[in-house]
Amino acid sequence: MSHIKTNRTTAGMAAIGARAKDAAAQAVPVGKRAGTTAVQGARQGVHGAKEWATPRVQVAVRSSREWATPRVQVAVRGSREWAAPRLEGAADAVDTSVAPAVSSALRSAASQIRPTGRPAKTGLRRLVDWRWLVGLGAVVAAGGTAAAVAMRRRYASATAAAEEATEPDAQAPADGSEAETAARSEVNGQVTAPRK
Repeated sequence: MSHIKTNRTTAGMAAIGARAKDAAAQAVPVGKRAGTTAVQGARQGVHGAKEWATPRVQVAVRSSREWATPRVQVAVRGSREWAAPRLEGAADAVDTSVAPAVSSALRSAASQIRPTGRPAKTGLRRLVDWRWLVGLGAVVAAGGTAAAVAMRRRYASATAAAEEATEPDAQAPADGSEAETAARSEVNGQVTAPRK
């Protein structure tokens, strides 16, 4: 008995599944049509709203321009009429009170800054100033002194080396063969190595 009950349940479920599948197969095209219709309706609604609103917006813009333009022109003209005399009054005040004060302050500053005595040296006269020449002479003299000291030291060290090389050794024997082996100095001051 349970086996029969199970078969009925399975068959019933299969029938329900088949009906659901048929319903879904029918619902998909219906849904697509509904979506397409909704999109077309929305497009037509937007297009219709645009066609309805465009002339009304243009009329509103035109009427606001017509209303605002003369009012803006009147406001601009009024502000110009108000500002022009005030600017002229400010210019007169500057001419009569501020300009003379500024002018006298500038003249006073110029007279305080202007150097007294000889005119300033320019160009070559500034380069040949005696102080500059004295400084240049001091630098040249210091360089010459340093060069002379260096040359004197080099001469003294060379002379000392030559004297050491030419002095006979005090411990050398007196015979001629040993004396010849000592370093000799030539006439021009060069030191030669001993001959063997």
